[in-house]
Amino acid sequence: MELSAEDALRINVLLASPIEAVRIDESSMTLYALSEKGEARVKLNPNCRDESYLRRVREALSSHVLGSPGGYPVYLKRWTRMGQTRHGMLESLLLLGEPEAVVAVVNASGINSEIARRAWWASQTAENARCMLRQKPVAEDEIGTVLADFLVEFLPFEEEAEDVIDSVRLVLQPGLISAETRRKIWEKGRHKNAYYVGFLHGVPDDLPDKPAPHPGWQQARAKLEGLCANDNPYAIQICRLLSAEGQGFLATAARVLSKPSNQDVVVELLLAIADYFESLRMDTRKHEDMEEILQYAEEVLATCRERGNALGDVLSAIPELKQQVCAMLVLSNVDEPLVNPIFSRSDAIGSVMRKKLKPVSEPLHEQINILRN
Repeated sequence: MELSAEDALRINVLLASPIEAVRIDESSMTLYALSEKGEARVKLNPNCRDESYLRRVREALSSHVLGSPGGYPVYLKRWTRMGQTRHGMLESLLLLGEPEAVVAVVNASGINSEIARRAWWASQTAENARCMLRQKPVAEDEIGTVLADFLVEFLPFEEEAEDVIDSVRLVLQPGLISAETRRKIWEKGRHKNAYYVGFLHGVPDDLPDKPAPHPGWQQARAKLEGLCANDNPYAIQICRLLSAEGQGFLATAARVLSKPSNQDVVVELLLAIADYFESLRMDTRKHEDMEEILQYAEEVLATCRERGNALGDVLSAIPELKQQVCAMLVLSNVDEPLVNPIFSRSDAIGSVMRKKLKPVSEPLHEQINILRN
């Protein structure tokens, strides 16, 4: 079965001119093409079932663009979603009228702002916007603000906490949203703390709410000034934690930990904490037990002065904050594997999940409270 004569003629004329992208509205059976002059459309006139006819249309596009009627190899979906599409193929993939081909484009590493603009015209979905905003050249271009505005508008309709967290993290990149919009997103965290986790990932040292610094911050900063100047990671991190910004991070983490809605929120919170303390991670083991982490921190503290290392220098300078330094070491070993033994045996959410999580959440709260004002 061939295309209707009218459609075949109009599509061939369309493809003979320079076009940048193609999309097909299956509900209205309309083909749209983007060019430098604007948007063109072809109202399709099926001569068979719509599904079969759309396949014929895409075969015609593929024959012209790729030299084969086979179209986009959907079986390569996983491969292309991992960003393995060759850069030279990107422009061609946007001419196939195939949504999965657009997904391959937005996942490609090294996508530039012009390709992003065409891909966004071809398929406007939240996942595509997130994929493109992960690319620095796109986020820093004008199209980046367009994608960020879409994600902000779509946030109330996101169903998965992980998507909410990722969207918030991405739109918080510099220059994408206004201070007012930023504040409004933060306020939504009162009712859905996945928003807070997005902030912990995106701007851990620049949260909208900043409490007072820890009472010992100024004194510790003065005593550790020389060590910080020599890039001592423990001195830098303890000063960071005791500052107003650090106290804000700890307060927000505690707020989320008090009432996480589901397992994704818990996991992403632990990942945010792990990122925050990345500079201190010495132990390559992935701990799955809080008691093990607590014991490890005590052992490190007990031996650090004997070896005269960077941690020992910090303890010698601020012995009065030994308890806070120990809490800092504990949190530096927190990561996703900590909840694997719990979540591998239960898919509970809400209050039931929080009850099962107490062996992890309660010791974490204790360590956070030690570091807070």
